[in-house]
Amino acid sequence: MRRICVFCGSSMGFSPRYAEQAAALGKLLAQRGIGLVYGGASVGTMGVVADAALAAGGEVIGVIPEALSSVEIAHAGLSELHVVADMHQRKAKMAELSDGFLALPGGAGTLEELFEVWTWAQLGLHGKPIGLVDVDGYYAPLMTFADHMVTEGFLKDGYRNLLLTDPDPAVLLDRFETYEPPAPPKWAPPGP
Repeated sequence: MRRICVFCGSSMGFSPRYAEQAAALGKLLAQRGIGLVYGGASVGTMGVVADAALAAGGEVIGVIPEALSSVEIAHAGLSELHVVADMHQRKAKMAELSDGFLALPGGAGTLEELFEVWTWAQLGLHGKPIGLVDVDGYYAPLMTFADHMVTEGFLKDGYRNLLLTDPDPAVLLDRFETYEPPAPPKWAPPGP
């Protein structure tokens, strides 16, 4: 794993644990020599994870749309900052630069990014691992809903299991190292 893309919030959330875990993840990535790819902002848990990785000597690459960069929320101290035209280009660039994906607690934008890479994995467009850092059970309701999708016949169990979940990001990174993607559907194009 050279680089991991982290999806997280432009807000801090109400619990101080979210910022604590974002900082711990940034530091952990740097300590393991894994570069951080993220949304490029200086605010919320996005800023926290980036600052922690930088403080620990890590590589941090931000990808931010022009509209957000121009309102001065872009992080000024990154290893690299890619300013792109829109959110679609942002997600594509972050995926291109990354060997796996982790989601910290976040809002609708975090979920939208997570769901897109989950869908891409289901379609066989990539074979990269996807993990949820389940801080204090934040993602437990989502996983319950994913189980419900399986029960109701809208999601195959193997695709539900594409989402690796653990409260400890170190455990997720260890699982990433041995991750074997499922065989893509027969109709899917070959992925990277």
